[in-house]
Amino acid sequence: MKLWKSWAVAQKDFAVFRRKKYVIYSLVAMPLVLALLLPGTLLLAAPGAIPEEVLALLINAEFSIFVLMAAILPTIIASYSIVGEKLEKSLEPLLATPTTDTELLLGKGIAAFVPTMVATYMGAAIFMAFVDALTIGNLGYLLMPNWNVAVILLLAAPLACIMSVEFSVIISSRVNDVRAAQQLGSLVILPLLAIFLLGELNILPINANNLLVVSAILLAIDVGMLFLSRSTFQREEILTKWK
Repeated sequence: MKLWKSWAVAQKDFAVFRRKKYVIYSLVAMPLVLALLLPGTLLLAAPGAIPEEVLALLINAEFSIFVLMAAILPTIIASYSIVGEKLEKSLEPLLATPTTDTELLLGKGIAAFVPTMVATYMGAAIFMAFVDALTIGNLGYLLMPNWNVAVILLLAAPLACIMSVEFSVIISSRVNDVRAAQQLGSLVILPLLAIFLLGELNILPINANNLLVVSAILLAIDVGMLFLSRSTFQREEILTKWK
């Protein structure tokens, strides 16, 4: 496998995404809204009225939304990556190039992973700065970053993003409509959404240990879906039969 070929595929997709306004808006708007709306609603509604221990639990639970976001954004990008190119008649020339399926899928995975994680990290940075600005006066110390943040940003969010990218590739290899690919691809976020809701209700505390367990599960899923996406992607079938 030649990584430069995968990077060439990714660069081509980057150029296409820059021309798609809904992709750019999603990458900018979603992190910004979540970074300000969630902590702002909690902290501005009753400043100083929430006990310190409860506040830390709630903020950590809210920060886990970035795992969910890292899984949502690739459904917008990766779904278009194959289906959109098919509809615009630009996929067949790409599939006819001397790149292996692995090189092609890796390139498209990079094209979805990189902008998603950049947006996730930017949103997380805004979230942490906003929370610390609102709480340091009452707490006397910086609530963030902490170990939960480290596990989320270094493990859980990237692994969730990879899972979503692989799932989106599987879906978009089998459908011929961008919206259908996005809708079906979004199903991958349901288990993560359940974890977020359980954390908000303090049924499943969002702490470093539980996040490590979630990350281990995501890693196992990623490995399994890697082989599944590779076996699902059939270049010859797309070139000859997908109409």
